[in-house]
Amino acid sequence: MISKKTYLFTVVVFLVLLTSSFLYLNSKQQFPVNAISPNYNSSLSSLKNNIQDEINNSRRNIITQTVEKVSPAVVGINVIEIRQYRDPFSYFFDDPFFRQFFGDRGNYRQRVQGLGSGYIISPDGYIVTNDHVAGNASEITVTLTDGSHYKAEIVGSDPTSDICLLKIDGNNLPYLELGNSDDVIIGEWVIALGNPFGLFELNDKPTVTVGVISATGMNLEPINNRYYINMLQTDAAINGGNSGGPLVNSLGEVIGMNTLIFTAGGVQGNIGLGFAIPINKVKRIVTELKEKGSIDRDFQIGMSIQSIDEGIARYYDLKSTKGVIVTRVVPNSPADEAGIKTSDIIFEVEGYKINNEQTIFGVFQEFRVGQTITLKILRDNNELTKRMKLVKK
Repeated sequence: MISKKTYLFTVVVFLVLLTSSFLYLNSKQQFPVNAISPNYNSSLSSLKNNIQDEINNSRRNIITQTVEKVSPAVVGINVIEIRQYRDPFSYFFDDPFFRQFFGDRGNYRQRVQGLGSGYIISPDGYIVTNDHVAGNASEITVTLTDGSHYKAEIVGSDPTSDICLLKIDGNNLPYLELGNSDDVIIGEWVIALGNPFGLFELNDKPTVTVGVISATGMNLEPINNRYYINMLQTDAAINGGNSGGPLVNSLGEVIGMNTLIFTAGGVQGNIGLGFAIPINKVKRIVTELKEKGSIDRDFQIGMSIQSIDEGIARYYDLKSTKGVIVTRVVPNSPADEAGIKTSDIIFEVEGYKINNEQTIFGVFQEFRVGQTITLKILRDNNELTKRMKLVKK
């Protein structure tokens, strides 16, 4: 027989064990999340929205903001140029006998279409582009990003610097702020905008490429009597049709005008070597074109020079072939008055390093009548500084 005390003890232990088991199983029960935390879904949604906002904010960086700011002032330019050609058999048609049968067929004209880029620099419609884009055009059509088309007139064009100033009739037009190319930093981000291959016509928007300033102060060889001095080099892709478009910094300021590219191995298109005319030079030329319609470089120098080859360098015991040698000085000329003598080696003009005679010819195009320029020369292995005043021819 189980005693009453033992029976009561057993019942109590059983109840304790049963309660403990129930509490344990209850703690392991998988309840719905909402049952545990009614605000959980709301917190998760808020977290997702914050992450999405951060992603969107990271996409709208300084580059995208700058593109949005400057794009409305970039234009596409379509031109028609009338070119005159000489028939290879024109000597037959110059003869009066043949002319009476065939007429004057020695010369003929042809309409040539071209395209390029440009950018508006004032609300009243002044536009800058390259001379090789529009300088010889007989008809010019400018397209804005709102799809509107304007007929443009040439205010003035300068083939030597490859800069052309156009004008359209307009008011309150979007325009770009011109920066300071002397403050350009090698390695800073830049954006090239323009109309490569005529793509502007597809959606009335400029094409955008991004890169950095690779180098400054690049003196290139002349092309078709156009001199490219002190150029900005960039790896932002520049292709056919980009000529005349703006190169802007991350602040949206124009620091240069996209002008030409280098190609290699017969490969056409961009290979990472694009060049822009510095905006400070553009500003000087544009000011003169507005005032006079052309650039006056009609000054005399009064000396003959030639590039230095290996033979000349050895003869004069020079360390390199950079610079030019003076072969003749005209009496009573600016060069003579400045004290330049035959056999002097000119290696710098007004801060520009001189590589050869092409470079010095290009550098002289930077100056105007009445200016006094500084030349650094080498004479008998001694460095001298001479000042020369440019006088009217």
